[in-house]
This record gives sequence, structure tokens and C-alpha cells, in this order.
Amino acid sequence: MVRPSVALLLAALLLPVASAGDAAAPAGDSFEKLKALAGDWIDVDGGFGMKDQVAVRYRTTGNGSAVVETLFSGTPTEMMTVYHKDGGDLVLTHYCSGGNQPRMRAKGGASATGDVLAFDFDGGTNLDPSKDPHMHSCRIEFLGPDEVKGEWQGWAQGKADAGHVARFHLKRKK
Repeated sequence: MVRPSVALLLAALLLPVASAGDAAAPAGDSFEKLKALAGDWIDVDGGFGMKDQVAVRYRTTGNGSAVVETLFSGTPTEMMTVYHKDGGDLVLTHYCSGGNQPRMRAKGGASATGDVLAFDFDGGTNLDPSKDPHMHSCRIEFLGPDEVKGEWQGWAQGKADAGHVARFHLKRKK
């Protein structure tokens, strides 16, 4: 009778460990897709105003623990977004040319499924989300290993700003 009790006790102790690992899997899978973007990317349709030119560069840093996305490298409007895991979520901080730093979060499997990453506002610095213009959400779609589409939604006066949406279509520079 002692053996079944020990087995039940071990199962009860290991269950939270298995659940925590499962929760981190969506962020891990999505993060691996982001890491695979390393390299230079061409603006296919001119969404960044740089049609057929390198508009975005991805690289890893921190021993592979973060992905750095640089837009408009070397220009006065250069911006950077840093992606990393936070438990079972994937998070980003966007260092905007507007001087603010919105943070966004793709929570577990709900917003990091399949080939789409959907990030939502999760705070920030140098901005008051109820009034200041800032990027508020981001959606990245992986069309294949060498092609992605994305959309960043701007926000102003506490609501979505239809005039501030950045859409892009990128292909890896060969």
C-alpha cells in the first residue's frame, strides 16, 4: 500500500513541473522562429519606403537569449526592437524614433500559435498610453523561412490610430 502512495506523491510533485514546461513551449517555438530571422531583409512592397532595399536586420545577442531587430539602420529614424522570452510568454521592447519604449507581450499559446505572433501593449517608458502616440500592438506572420509580413498598430489619445499603421512585407536578402 505504501508504493501506490509514493507513486501518487511523485506524480503530484512532477505535475507542476510538466505544466510549467508546457507553458514555456509556445514562447520557445516562436522565439526559435525569431532567431532564425538572423540576417538582412529586403522591403518587398515599399511598406518601409525602401522598396527593394535592405530595411531590416535581425541578429541574436546575449548568448542567444535575445533577438535584435534594427529598422532603417544608420538613418536619423533608426529604431530597434528587442525580443526575448519571459517564462511562457514572448515579449518585446520597441525603442522608437518617437523617443518612447513600448513593451508588448505575446502570451503563451493564445498569441504565439503556428506561424503568427501577436503582441499586445504591456506598458512602457516615456509614454502615457491614455494620450501619447506610441506603437501598441504588433503582428508578425512567418510565410516561410525567407519571407515575413507584419503589422504594427499605432495608438494615440487612448485608442487605435488608423493613420498610424505600419505594414511590411520582407524577404531575406540572398
